[in-house]
Amino acid sequence: MSLLKVENISYSVEVKEEKKKRFDILKNVSFEIEQGKILGICGESGGGKSTLAKVIAGLIKPDSGKIILNSGSERRKSSPIQILFQNHGEVLNPYRKVQCIIDEALKISGVNEDSLLQEREKVLGSVGFPKELYNRRGFELSGGEQQRAALCRLLAVKPVLLILDEPFSAQDVESQLNLVKLFKHLNSEFNLTMICISHDLRILRNLVSRVIILKDGEIVESGLTKDVFNYPQKVYTKFLLSAEALNLTHDELKSSF
Repeated sequence: MSLLKVENISYSVEVKEEKKKRFDILKNVSFEIEQGKILGICGESGGGKSTLAKVIAGLIKPDSGKIILNSGSERRKSSPIQILFQNHGEVLNPYRKVQCIIDEALKISGVNEDSLLQEREKVLGSVGFPKELYNRRGFELSGGEQQRAALCRLLAVKPVLLILDEPFSAQDVESQLNLVKLFKHLNSEFNLTMICISHDLRILRNLVSRVIILKDGEIVESGLTKDVFNYPQKVYTKFLLSAEALNLTHDELKSSF
């Protein structure tokens, strides 16, 4: 069953120097994601990945196209789509205790006082957040702990779709592997549908079932992850895979031809 349909989404911004001129960030983007699946979106920085995430979540309005979310009839009061931003500060208040942040989110989702303790333990336990840190404030946590607390805040409102915006950046290899395991666990345990935005193809290989390659606001290739990565059809996909294999930047790869 298709949970989300993105149909011909376009989005542009006005060029400051030329008021009547607009710059296209997204150009007729269309795709679907099935319930319980993890979809990967990859491409270079500036290709429109994060903008697309914000459009899907309703944070910005597209110029044209539509987002169709088949979330069912009995859905919660809070937003059914949540984003784990690369900057956790957009989700986690650094001056509030983690327990208070989670409790507030649970109440928003409709949890009553009698069930609050049980639900708090459940959501914090689902990401392996240590009990001894429940009463710590955001600024007292390490980067990895902040990320898990922010993730708990999003899970507490029981989204039907979770968007992960570059969740592996600035993480060492061990932390990246632990996050992959965590996201797989959340996906299987709660049948949680996810979209993972990442420029790291090696991580996406091990996490997502389908992948979209985005370049300059357009989808250039999409399909099953194993097919796209093992048998790329488009030049840009081949470039990304070559850059990954050689660990080169775009400019370094071009200068080597």
